[in-house]
Amino acid sequence: MIQAEILSAAAAGTFPIGGDLTVNRMGYGAMRITGPGIWGPPADKKAALATLRKAIELGVNLIDTADSYGPGSSEKLIAEALYPYPADLVIATKGGWERPGPDQWTHNASPKHLAEAVEGSLKRLRLERIDIYQLHAPDNVVSFEASVEALARLREQGKIHHIGLSNVTREHIERARRIAPIVSVQNRYSFADRESDFIVDYCEQNRIAFFPWAPIGQARAAHDALHQVANQFFATPIQVALAWLLKRSRVIVPIPGTASVEHLEENIVAAMLELSQAAFEAMSAVHPAYVSLRD
Repeated sequence: MIQAEILSAAAAGTFPIGGDLTVNRMGYGAMRITGPGIWGPPADKKAALATLRKAIELGVNLIDTADSYGPGSSEKLIAEALYPYPADLVIATKGGWERPGPDQWTHNASPKHLAEAVEGSLKRLRLERIDIYQLHAPDNVVSFEASVEALARLREQGKIHHIGLSNVTREHIERARRIAPIVSVQNRYSFADRESDFIVDYCEQNRIAFFPWAPIGQARAAHDALHQVANQFFATPIQVALAWLLKRSRVIVPIPGTASVEHLEENIVAAMLELSQAAFEAMSAVHPAYVSLRD
């Protein structure tokens, strides 16, 4: 077992987002530091703040969040824990949802809402400019182009530095790139869920960072291939699932989330775990449909 004192997210290598933001390829997703139903403050605020600070200590320099996480709670906790921020820290946040209650999400990617959402995120994060601002999801009742154009205007105004997309198809990405440079895509993707395989390939071809949400997926499931590789490398199934993502493409930057320092350290070990080509191919050969979804 790797000792906690030598853990480092930097062991996974780096990726230059947008050509000027270099991040270590093991990030941190800050959705889970909120309350039940991704609503309100966490039950254990002290643990949430400690986890954020520990992530920085372990070399994480990309934190992914959203205004809808809480709503607002995640961004406020990030600022409380880490402000003034380390010079190399990249914060990516998102807008385009509204939250009427716990576990409830409603679309609103109108230009007016996005402008207000950016202002809110700037205030909560105590920033003058957001490094990466992602459209959280296309809105079926708002023109996709209108949403992206709104972000392009905010970029021109200096309120956001780079634009990203989340929960999108390849067509969405291509349409958005006709309006403004797109530096990141955040879709659901893991060893157990490869629906966005071709999106990963597209991002690799175009040097666009890919942030897989739910990167552990159902890796806790008792799947033979996962456990066989984990045993071979003296690792946990979660660590092997994250290591598979890192080997899958150089543009992938996993963002596993947790409100536990212990789980954070378990995730960071994956940055130091290099799968053999044989192990990677054995895992890749397993069709996701056959991966058990039992936790």
